[in-house]
Amino acid sequence: MSTLQETTVRRYSTDCVSQRLDIDDLCSGLARHNYLFIDGLTTTNILTGLHQNALADWREFAASWGDMPLDGHMADGGSYRRRRHATLAANADSPEWHIKAHQPHYQGRDFNSLNGGIARHYEPILKDILHGATMSSIVGLGCRMFSRLAPYYPWHIELHQFRIESNAEFVGKPTPEGVHRDGVNFVIMAMVDHSNMTNAESTIYDLDQNPLKSFTLNAPLDLAIVNDEQVFHGVSPIKPSDTAAPAVRDVLVATFRKQF
Repeated sequence: MSTLQETTVRRYSTDCVSQRLDIDDLCSGLARHNYLFIDGLTTTNILTGLHQNALADWREFAASWGDMPLDGHMADGGSYRRRRHATLAANADSPEWHIKAHQPHYQGRDFNSLNGGIARHYEPILKDILHGATMSSIVGLGCRMFSRLAPYYPWHIELHQFRIESNAEFVGKPTPEGVHRDGVNFVIMAMVDHSNMTNAESTIYDLDQNPLKSFTLNAPLDLAIVNDEQVFHGVSPIKPSDTAAPAVRDVLVATFRKQF
């Protein structure tokens, strides 16, 4: 699997982000386009610019995806997704956050027609990972960005560790519910690792579900950030490059919902 390392800075059109940026740049881009793609090197520079030890536990953080239980709430009967979950809260206009008591994840069927409508209970994210530098820096980036875009609201935050698996007999679906919104205000999707994988193309859609932009989260810390009220998103199924071995895709998803 890949490791966090410096790569060539890629150049994208104006609705994607690369090179040296600050929080204002990110907020401005998200406000204009309702979605951003940020390459992994740029993300690394942003996070370590905010705190030099922001990624100090990256190896342990990435390795924690190797010890996750199967998602037991797959209405399609699939056994291709593993998952852990945590719930946080942040005050208005603050980069600080705290952990809430462990609780189930819930989405209405309007947002998740496949698995929604029930309280889904998942094993918690491991404490060392949840309290670690990498997770803290990613959540803190979201708090800084979204508090500038909506400074008067506290936030309900949910973290989801996803591992999608595939082999010669079945494909893995990163978004089994299809093209969707999550029913929140903002979403951060962060690539952590993958191996032997093809496909997994992310596509952003407008509110009429017309495609706007497609890209692939590939390098560690490649980020997609979306305004969930204004765009839909989906990811194509993964398949193994070499059918003799399984394919794996590890992603962190952080959702931010205003608390009224």
